[in-house]
Amino acid sequence: MTAGQPLHQRLAAEFRTRIGSGDWPEGEQAPSEASLCEEFGTSRGPVRQALATLRAEGLIVGGQGRSPVVRRNVPSHSASALGSFTAWATEQGREPGQRTTLQARIPATEEIAERLQVAAGDPVLELRRVRTLDGAPALREEMYFTWELGRRLMEFDPDSGSVNRFLLDAGADLFASTHQLDAVAATVEDATDLAVPEGSPLLRVRRITTDSAGDVVEYSEDRYVPGVTTVTVENRLVAAPAATLRSLPVRRNA
Repeated sequence: MTAGQPLHQRLAAEFRTRIGSGDWPEGEQAPSEASLCEEFGTSRGPVRQALATLRAEGLIVGGQGRSPVVRRNVPSHSASALGSFTAWATEQGREPGQRTTLQARIPATEEIAERLQVAAGDPVLELRRVRTLDGAPALREEMYFTWELGRRLMEFDPDSGSVNRFLLDAGADLFASTHQLDAVAATVEDATDLAVPEGSPLLRVRRITTDSAGDVVEYSEDRYVPGVTTVTVENRLVAAPAATLRSLPVRRNA
């Protein structure tokens, strides 16, 4: 470890090296906080900070009472792979924005309960936002979280930025996501929020996010305005097959 850096930064660099070299194998549990504290002769504070850094980078998931898990097929921008509008817009040099229209604890409807694999009537968090790209409406988000995860978002101002980044920084176990793409007609709510005619075509992306144990933690529906964004699905032939979905802003000629 490089001298002169804060301890948590040196620990984070060491942990990254271990992941890159395979000392901490992908898909396996990393050492516990207690064992890392003993190994490096330090308190839990620097170890937790270092692990939080790796968690924010998408290199590990979980923690908070159990050993973190090294992610399989770690993407270069993990938040993008899990559907973060803020991450990919920033990568493209565009200005993301958001306006929250609803954030509430609600009883799960039959449909949402089935999506989240909870009982109908169980508490879930519903979050709705209109996302903008360089000030123009780009998509409407409708997200539902299991209450175990959603209760953390009650401490988050969804107008402040990325939900994914907040959850990852808070140690949420967001391990994998699957997506379904289709076209739908704009509803009255879509038309109002996205400034498009009612009935006009929108691209709908439905996403289910699971934790490292395979349990569903989020269900969402995003509706994209045509001509503002495109959606790219990238598949890679690897040992553990995975699909990555990314959204790319459409650049307009001046």
